[in-house]
Amino acid sequence: MAGREILNKMKEKVGLGPSDCESGKGKSKLQKHVTHGFHLVKGKAHHPMEDYVVARFKHVEEKELGLFAIFDGHLSSEIPGYLRTHLFENILKEPDFWTEPVKAVRRAYRITDDAILNKAVDLGKGGSTAVTAILINCQKLVVANVGDSRAVICKNGKAKQLSIDHEPSAEREHIENRGGFVSNFPGDVPRVDGQLAVARAFGDKSLKMHLSSEPDVTVELIDDETELIILASDGLWKVMTNQEAVDLIRHIKDARSAAKHLTEEALHRKSTDDISVVIVRF
Repeated sequence: MAGREILNKMKEKVGLGPSDCESGKGKSKLQKHVTHGFHLVKGKAHHPMEDYVVARFKHVEEKELGLFAIFDGHLSSEIPGYLRTHLFENILKEPDFWTEPVKAVRRAYRITDDAILNKAVDLGKGGSTAVTAILINCQKLVVANVGDSRAVICKNGKAKQLSIDHEPSAEREHIENRGGFVSNFPGDVPRVDGQLAVARAFGDKSLKMHLSSEPDVTVELIDDETELIILASDGLWKVMTNQEAVDLIRHIKDARSAAKHLTEEALHRKSTDDISVVIVRF
């Protein structure tokens, strides 16, 4: 095994290296003009990097899949790391993935969250948001999310959000029906039981009775108008709109350069959170 492969294996196990930033890129073998790139930057909080990404193409059952994801941990780097290793694996194990992908993704999210909760002794406290995008033969995109990591597609220059930000204020009724509450105290944003600023997440065993891990799932067809997809953690979306993000990178042809440009712009706009961006260009 080459030195670079060994390094990548180590990164998959332990997360990011001491530089606290990471980037990479790749392309489809099916359609060479479809490329991807990613860039991550550690925030200013005094804890290890808690964002993990997946960005790769692989062949499964004579089909090409683009697997793209961002997992944004809170009080945990172990749980987003677990998701990076296991969530797509669990989705693709579902026997009806090819025929009923929405149902398969929902079931795999639930199975993965159950596994995380059962491993709480090993994985520790905290949890993670997730946004996943599966590109099937460069023709169809299956997007799912829990939390506030977001997926945006650009068609003919117009940004369209494919995921739903699961904010406690928007899901107050569901949280209260589960016996929980939403409060702005302590702090300045609504939080589940005054603790967590998202209404859905993996893990968070201590809050799970009041918290959902049910994903929103959508299917989008890739057509001639499709220019690019952005997946990013809330470290980006706190400081720019969907359309601003699209406008900033629409004319940057290299996907990795586009991802890096967005993270740099977020830092310029005073984002202090971990920032992770995955770009897929068509």
